[in-house]
Amino acid sequence: MLISVKNLCKEYNNEGVITKALCGVSFDIEKGEFAAIMGPSGSGKSTLMQLLGFLDRPTGGEYFFEGRNVEEFSDDELAFLRNQKVGFVFQSFNLLPRTTVFENVELPLLYDERKESRSLIGKKVHEALMAVSLEHRINNFSNQLSGGEQQRVAIARALVNDPALILADEPTGNLDSKAGLQIMRILQRLNDEGHTIVMVTHETYTSEHARRIIKMLDGKVKDDYLVKKRLLADGEEKLLK
Repeated sequence: MLISVKNLCKEYNNEGVITKALCGVSFDIEKGEFAAIMGPSGSGKSTLMQLLGFLDRPTGGEYFFEGRNVEEFSDDELAFLRNQKVGFVFQSFNLLPRTTVFENVELPLLYDERKESRSLIGKKVHEALMAVSLEHRINNFSNQLSGGEQQRVAIARALVNDPALILADEPTGNLDSKAGLQIMRILQRLNDEGHTIVMVTHETYTSEHARRIIKMLDGKVKDDYLVKKRLLADGEEKLLK
């Protein structure tokens, strides 16, 4: 089991006013899954994503990652997990401007305490860009790329450390339908190759590329089901029984 959350809660205290963003959320994510988290604005899906990515701590319940209770991790250990175990893909790409594709993708490796050699870093960056078919853009500046290409660079950056989990927050939100479809096909292929992906989205066509949909409402899990279309395409009808 990669992720297990049990009765997860998150409250915010703003000058004595308590806001419950999450309340009693429970589910498991196995290695190799592709789950889409859906829900209207204010449903808690973005808060849940922050907790899963170790960007915040819950105020109640338990979160187990690779069998360990996240509550037991120090701040330094959480920083290590964010760098080594999780690859982030954001709606707004979050690329460094006036910086080459290579330099953007290598960024997580620069924060790695192991300080790998330049040749190994170059090899990892090239392999990550090959995974998104952008190796020919390696020396281009990020502002020379289309929106779809920038998101593919962001995916390569998320892949470069070979993380246990890829978290994608509205990865097609700033793209037209054609570029968005290309991004989803890349994520689906990465999942077919064994990568675990959890994605926040409000788009139905995007969510149908996942293998499972978790629907949120008012800080709780409203529904949790397998995506029939995706499983049938993968020849896994037995999972629907």
